[in-house]
Amino acid sequence: MTDKKKRIMLIDNEEGLCRMMQAVLEDSGYDVKAYVRSFEAVEDFKPGDWDMVVSDIKMPGMDGLEVLQRIKQKEPGIPVIMITAYATVEMSIQALRKGAYDMLTKPFEPEELLYRVKNALKHTQLLEENRELREELVGKFRFNNIIGASAALKEVLDKVEKIAIRDTSVLITGESGTGKELIAQAIHYNSLRKDKKFVAINCGALPETLLESELFGSKKGAFTGASADRQGLLEAADGGTLFLDEVGNLPMNVQKTLLRFLQEQEFNRIGDTKTIKVDVRIISATNADLKGSVKDGSFREDLYYRLNVMNLHLPPLRERTADIPLLAAHFITLQNKKFGTQIKGVDAEGLEAVLNYPWPGNIRQLKNVIEASMALESGDYISMQCLSQFIEIHLPHEGGEALVLDESDYSRALSRFEMDYLKGLLRKNKGNIESAAREAGMNMATIYRKIKKYNIRKEDCS
Repeated sequence: MTDKKKRIMLIDNEEGLCRMMQAVLEDSGYDVKAYVRSFEAVEDFKPGDWDMVVSDIKMPGMDGLEVLQRIKQKEPGIPVIMITAYATVEMSIQALRKGAYDMLTKPFEPEELLYRVKNALKHTQLLEENRELREELVGKFRFNNIIGASAALKEVLDKVEKIAIRDTSVLITGESGTGKELIAQAIHYNSLRKDKKFVAINCGALPETLLESELFGSKKGAFTGASADRQGLLEAADGGTLFLDEVGNLPMNVQKTLLRFLQEQEFNRIGDTKTIKVDVRIISATNADLKGSVKDGSFREDLYYRLNVMNLHLPPLRERTADIPLLAAHFITLQNKKFGTQIKGVDAEGLEAVLNYPWPGNIRQLKNVIEASMALESGDYISMQCLSQFIEIHLPHEGGEALVLDESDYSRALSRFEMDYLKGLLRKNKGNIESAAREAGMNMATIYRKIKKYNIRKEDCS
């Protein structure tokens, strides 16, 4: 697969120089369109269509500085190189303040033009890669990337969107394997705390003494083995979010200390008299019946109400069967990429079996079964025979064509989600692209590309 040519807009009213620069750049593999009229160039400029602009400063009508300003208003991140025969310090400062990447003084050699263009594109590419990496890390937990199309999941995500901005405690309930931590991450990364840490701990995986010191820290000498002062997870999460998974397993003494923190936003390390104040949002999760635990006295009632200011219940996978084909396709795609395999999907009988199975282990179990089946499957599709080694199947054998559940199905489904998400985002921001981009954490060029891709009309969303 070859890299797409970089598109460069060239603006200079001197036709001879314009043709020369175009020829030099095209000979070096760039896709160049030259303009001798600045008004026409600015009118043709659409965000996302160009990788760079090279413009003269001294031009009739609209000069280069105005061209620079208008282009930067449309797409702030695009690199612009300004060309001038009168490179005064004042003019250079003015151009740079307006967002120019570089200045090129006439006369110049073709090699110098190529060098400046290459540098600007390389610098912009690095910035874009860094931005995409940040978006990828955060985007992993944005709820528009949570797989599913069922009404039950959409209802959950609607609540997540509302809950995220409310800086209060959240209790997520649901069976094991329903994705409670992923939802907690979605809440955090869509909240005002998204630039701070998300810290998670499984309250059922540690013994009582270790759990307390993990959460609140300890002072040197507080107990055998405490050879130095130790920061706890509450301090580590200062400014961010602490996720307490399996919160129903908290021992009573830890419940008491946690309750004090939720009331006062302060605590003491084990063995220390010094009070520590932190600003942390608590999100907790449980697959247990906490109300029942309150009744039998194993969980404090006052703590329960402190944790359960807002409640979010995740439905089990058997109640959102519409999501199973999408989830299966997603896990197949991930495994194909990881191991270089070419499994195309699940055959018709296998898919029927998957849809009829109750999935007591929910999404986690589905993921494990798909991965295990792919390791053993020798055909193009995961068969019912292969699946039957991992789940109990009670289906009569029936013939029929294979129902292909492949990456294109998944891509089409994601495209539908993305289009619906963009339309909703634009409606919410009354068609304002800048506001929509800011809310989604995307740049304006990306929004414009998506609008063009899905043929979304802004006026329909205003």
